[in-house]
Amino acid sequence: MSDAFTGTKSCTGAHSLDDIERSGPRYAGKEVKEIAWNWSKTRPDSVTRVKYLSWAQSATLSVYLRTSSPLRAHKELIVIPSMMSVTGVKEWREGELRPFDDYLVGEEPLEIRVGDVAISVTMRTPGHDLELATGFLFTEGLISGRAQIASARYEPEAKQKGANCVRVDFAPGIVLDPEASRRNFYTSSSCGVCGKASINAVRVRRIEPPNPKCAVDPEVLCRLPDQLRAAQPIFSRTGGLHAAGLFSLSGELLALREDVGRHNAVDKVVGWALANDRVPLSDSLLMVSGRGGFEIVQKALVAGVPVLASVSAPSDLAVNLAREFGMTLIGFLRGRRFVIYSGAQRLAAKLQLPR
Repeated sequence: MSDAFTGTKSCTGAHSLDDIERSGPRYAGKEVKEIAWNWSKTRPDSVTRVKYLSWAQSATLSVYLRTSSPLRAHKELIVIPSMMSVTGVKEWREGELRPFDDYLVGEEPLEIRVGDVAISVTMRTPGHDLELATGFLFTEGLISGRAQIASARYEPEAKQKGANCVRVDFAPGIVLDPEASRRNFYTSSSCGVCGKASINAVRVRRIEPPNPKCAVDPEVLCRLPDQLRAAQPIFSRTGGLHAAGLFSLSGELLALREDVGRHNAVDKVVGWALANDRVPLSDSLLMVSGRGGFEIVQKALVAGVPVLASVSAPSDLAVNLAREFGMTLIGFLRGRRFVIYSGAQRLAAKLQLPR
């Protein structure tokens, strides 16, 4: 009887990353045993136990098989989520060419519908799709809160055809604004503003100044980049993802989402906040990898974020928007240095600011 799993396998179909995340440590029953049975070519009763490890950190399930040797009864099954794939590549280094397996970040289109109306097609990294859809609708001004959503689910007919589609149904009495929906036809993974009907439609409604009373310690800000990187399991394997991390004002990581599109990562975090009744995020910090562009600032403002930090530079449009609404905008947050583009008053209690 075989007791080994060879190579790496992709977790697809019903056994998606979202399925495992929803079930958490309880995802160690019949479904995983069936996966182990199919992959190991052993009988179902040969799998005695499946232990959930830290999926987000290692993407590993520890599988225990019934074997003749106790010393060989424990094998690790590496499950590659749909956020990644593996391909054979060749690396040239120091004049030598060698083959190896490389991890690639996943990128697939997702259609977002409100009822039967297609609102947007976005290129995204699979995972947390329901958060992405609801966060997108919120940050684009199509809804004003969780109470306006009756349900969000995958469209089973689209899934059967190999397509990705999330359907959001509004609560009774909530009607989709056709003019608002004109903004959102197609977004690529690199640009969430691309494809919008007009430049005037880029600015969403209901933007209000964020909490003016909160304060942040510069020492907390300096710790955020390392915390963000340490919590990026897919980036550590692929090097090809953006991240958005939501932190408390004391620096506690509340939620982190990765995506090939930085705007998608922010929408996923906002979708998480909506689902957990945390909006507006008036006592939170948002840290993003990459630059702090106009759309990132806009989405953060819609969610009520008072402090936004990025590891790179913001654009002039982003700085102007942050200053208009009184957001604290931090750029070039690396090591023990950062640049304050707007809202320095939230750090005034800890900094000796020039008069």
